[in-house]
Amino acid sequence: MTTFVDGIFDTLDQRTLDILDRRSVIPGSRRRGWLVRRALVGADLAGLLAAYSAAEAFANWRIGYDSGLGRLQELGLFLAFLPFWVVAARVYRLYDRDEERTDHSTADDLSRVFHLVTVWTFLLYALSQGSHWINPPFMKLFVFWALAIPTITVLRYGARAYCRKQVGYLQNTIIVGAGDVGQSIARKLLTHPEYGINLVGFVDANPKERTPGLGHLTVLGDIDDLPGLVELLDIERVVFAFSSDNLEELLTVIRRLNELSVQVDVVPRFFDVLSPAIDIHHVEGIPVIGLRPARLPRSSRMAKRTLDLAGAILGLTLLAPAFALIALAIRLDSPGPVFFRQVRVGTGGRLFRIWKFRTMTADADERKDELAHLNKHHATDPRMFKIDDDPRVTRVGAWLRAHSFDELPQLLNVLRGEMSLVGPRPLIPEENRWVDDWATRRLELKPGITGLWQVLGRDAIEFGDMVKLDYRYLTSWSVAQDLRLMARTIPYVLGRYSRADEPWPDEVPPARVPSAIE
Repeated sequence: MTTFVDGIFDTLDQRTLDILDRRSVIPGSRRRGWLVRRALVGADLAGLLAAYSAAEAFANWRIGYDSGLGRLQELGLFLAFLPFWVVAARVYRLYDRDEERTDHSTADDLSRVFHLVTVWTFLLYALSQGSHWINPPFMKLFVFWALAIPTITVLRYGARAYCRKQVGYLQNTIIVGAGDVGQSIARKLLTHPEYGINLVGFVDANPKERTPGLGHLTVLGDIDDLPGLVELLDIERVVFAFSSDNLEELLTVIRRLNELSVQVDVVPRFFDVLSPAIDIHHVEGIPVIGLRPARLPRSSRMAKRTLDLAGAILGLTLLAPAFALIALAIRLDSPGPVFFRQVRVGTGGRLFRIWKFRTMTADADERKDELAHLNKHHATDPRMFKIDDDPRVTRVGAWLRAHSFDELPQLLNVLRGEMSLVGPRPLIPEENRWVDDWATRRLELKPGITGLWQVLGRDAIEFGDMVKLDYRYLTSWSVAQDLRLMARTIPYVLGRYSRADEPWPDEVPPARVPSAIE
C-alpha cells in the first residue's frame, strides 16, 4: 500500500476537518443508523399513543363507551402490544433504510405506514371480535386508524428533521472514480445537504480534469489506499462510480469494505435508463436487471386524471381565501395584472397558456435581453434562462417564489386538463426546441406543477439532467410515485430544504465553492 498518511489532512478543507473532529467523540456504533432508528421508534410509539388517547376521548365523548376491562386495563393491554408494533415495523423495513439510502424521506415510508397501521387496526378488531377481553366500538377503532396514520407520519418527519441537525447523522463519504460520472455524483451530493453526506474526496489512480461545482474536493489516493483511508478518516459510505481500476481488484476492495461495516453504493452501467421500476432476477446466481416497457395503459391514465381532478378541486376550494389575499398583495405592491400568462408546451407538443401569480414587474419580458448576461446557466448551458436575485422580481414576488406559491394558479390548468399535479417540467417553446430524439417522449404525459425536477433541485438542475429526470418519471410512473412526489414537495414549498441556506448540523459551516481536483 502506498504511503498517504503524511500530509493527507492538509488536502482537506476546514469544514471537513471540523466534522471529523466533532464526530471523533461519538462512538462508532452511534452514528446515523443508531440515531435514526431510536428517533423513529420514539416517533411511532408517541404517534400510536396520541391516536389511542384521541380515540379514547372520542369514544367517551360521542359514544359513552366504557370498556368491560376498565380504562386502565385496556390501556395496559394496548401498551403490551406496542413491542409487537416495533417488531412488525422492522419487518416492514421502517427503521433501517435511512442508513442505506441517501435520499430516503418520510414520504417514502407513507405507503408502509398506511399498510401497517391498517393491518394493526384490523388485528385489534379481530381480537375484540374473537374474545371477551375487549370490545371497542367500530367508530373508536376507525378514529384510531384515521389519526394514527397522519400522526405517525408527522412525528416521523419531525424525528428525521431532528436527526439531520446532529453531527452523528453525517456520513463521511469517498467516491471511487474521479471521471465524468464520479464528478457528477459529487456535484449532486454537494447540492443536497439534506442527504447528510459529508463528501471527503475521491479515490482514483487516473483522475480526470475537474469540472465546476466540486467544492474543495481532492483525490486522496488510489484504490489500494481506500481501506486505510476508511479507517483514518472514519468513512461510512463509499460510492463506486465507474472506476478505471481492474475489476478483480475492485471486488477485493469491496469485500474488504464489507468487513469494515462500510455502506457501499455502486453506480450501475446504463444508469441513465434505470428507474425505480427495475426488476432484478437471477440467471444461475447472476443478478440481471430487467427494464419494463415504458407504456401507460388507459386505466393508468384514468387513475392519474382522477387524482388530478380530486387534487385540483380540493386545492382550489381550500386555497380560495389565500388566492384573494395574494391577489390583493400583488396589486398593492406593483402596477400590472395579478396573473401571469405564458405559452408552454403540453402533451403531444400542443401549446397552452399557463396560469401563475405575477412575480415580476409588468415589463419583465422587454428587459430579458438586457439581463441575458446574468443568466446563471449562460456559461454552462444557455438553453435555460434563470437569474439569481433577478432585479425584475417584486417584493411580493420574491416571497411567492421562495415558497412556490406563485405556482398555485396552475391548479386551473390541471382542472382544464392542460397540466397534471405531477409530471414533466412545463417548458416554454424556446426551451422545448432543444428537446429531441428519445427525450421527446416526455411529452407523452401532461406537464406537472411538481415532479422529480422540483423535488431534486428546481432551477439548479441543468437542462440535460432535467430532461433525463422527465424521461425517468415517464418510464417509472405509478400512482404511488405521484403521491410520494407530492408529499416530498411540501418541505421544499415550506423552505425546509433551501439549497443556499441549509445549515450543516450543529452550525458546522457549509462547504466552500470549488477549487480543483488534485
